[in-house]
Amino acid sequence: MLTLDRAYRVDALRPDRARALVQIVAICLFAIATAAGAKIHLYLWEVPLTLQTVFVYGSGLFLGTRNACLSMLLYLGLGLFLPVFAGQGHGLAYVMGAVSGGYLLGMPLAALVIGYLSGRWTSYVGSILSTFAGSLVLFTCGVIWLHYAAGHATWWQSLDAGWLRFVGFDAIKVLLASGGYAALRRFL
Repeated sequence: MLTLDRAYRVDALRPDRARALVQIVAICLFAIATAAGAKIHLYLWEVPLTLQTVFVYGSGLFLGTRNACLSMLLYLGLGLFLPVFAGQGHGLAYVMGAVSGGYLLGMPLAALVIGYLSGRWTSYVGSILSTFAGSLVLFTCGVIWLHYAAGHATWWQSLDAGWLRFVGFDAIKVLLASGGYAALRRFL
């Protein structure tokens, strides 16, 4: 139920199957796509609703552990010099002072977890479970950071503002990333 018996062409982007140049290009493309997804945002609460997490999740599924993490580290590195985050700011001071800083810093770890688990759980259900695990890592980092950065009085307030309000939206993003990955597997 969690693993498939054969490899698929779409998995050729993972480090054990792709040439170095292909891996570098894929890492860069996912970092750029994450930046583009961040610019599609909606501020309903303290933390914006964005599409960047679709690409965080996708990087883990498509690139595997190391390259997904590198892609998100590249995205964060770009954010030190360019306004690639959902807000207008950039730089280390912006990340460290933003209420969404924990989500940003959690992206490489979430991508790493998804890449690791999806390398072992290769079925569609495995991809969904891998992505949900990465989502849990991302939101854990984000909520802990939000609690202190926003000065919330209780953890319940931080859970509400930083996770519960996003659960439905994030479930759709998980299904989008996993479904896109599964669809490419089927058609390639």
